[in-house]
Amino acid sequence: MAALPFPLPRGHRVERVAVVMPAHNEEEHLELALRALQGSADALRRARPDVDVRVTVVLDSCTDGSAAIAAGYVAADPRFSALEVSFRSAGASRAAGVQASGIGVPRLRPQGQRWAQPLWPARIWLANTDADSRVPENWLVRQLEFAEAGADAVLGSVEPDPEGMDPELLRHWRERHPFHEDHPHIYGANFGVRASAYLAAGGFARVTSEEDRTLVHNLRSRAFTVTATDSARVMTSGRIHARAPHGFGTYLQSLGRLLPPAG
Repeated sequence: MAALPFPLPRGHRVERVAVVMPAHNEEEHLELALRALQGSADALRRARPDVDVRVTVVLDSCTDGSAAIAAGYVAADPRFSALEVSFRSAGASRAAGVQASGIGVPRLRPQGQRWAQPLWPARIWLANTDADSRVPENWLVRQLEFAEAGADAVLGSVEPDPEGMDPELLRHWRERHPFHEDHPHIYGANFGVRASAYLAAGGFARVTSEEDRTLVHNLRSRAFTVTATDSARVMTSGRIHARAPHGFGTYLQSLGRLLPPAG
C-alpha cells in the first residue's frame, strides 16, 4: 500500500474549547485570573482561528464582588459568560459549567443557520482552571497540541504564588513538587479533558473537593490516555485558609505543620 502524503492525526481535531472556572467569593483574585485567561484565549485565536472558544465563570454562592467582576468581562468579550449557582461545591460547580458550555448544542453557521447535528463531543475540549489562579498565555494552545497528538486528558502543573506566602513553606512545597514532565499530580486549576472522554467517565462528581481526582481515576480505569506536563504551568494562590475540605489550601496547611518552629 502506498504511503499517505501526510501523517494521520492521533487525536481528533478540536473545533471548540470550553473553559470552566468555578468561583466562590474570589474578588481578590478573579480580575487577574480572568485577564490571564483572556490572554490565553487570544493566543489560541491567533494560533488557531478555526477553534471556537467559550469561557464560563460559575459563581457559586458568591456574596462579594465576584459577580460584578465577571459581569465586566461578559459585557466586553462575547466569549465569556457567567452562571450563578448555589451549590457550595467545587464538583457541582464544574459540572454545571461544563453543562452550560454547550456540549451537544448545535453550532451556528456563519450565516446564522444551525448545523443539522450537534458538534461531536470528541471535537470539544474542556479546559478547567480556578478563580484564584493565573494561566500562562500558552495554556490553551498547549492543551490542544496534546489533545490532537492523542491525549484524552491533560494534567498540568501548578506553582503557588510567592506573594504573601511563607518562604519556608514555599521552599518545602517545591522540594516535594519538582517540575517535570509526566509528574504524578492532579490539579483542578490546570486540567483539560476531551468532552467525549469526560462523558464516558461520568463527568465531575458533585462533591466539595477532589472531583478532579475522581474524574482522573475514572478516566484511567477506562483506559483513556492521560498525559501529565509541566509545559504550561499555572500560578495559583498560596493561601493556607482552605476553601475545600481536601483542596490545595488544606494541603498547604498540612505542609506548614511539618515545618520546624520559627527561631
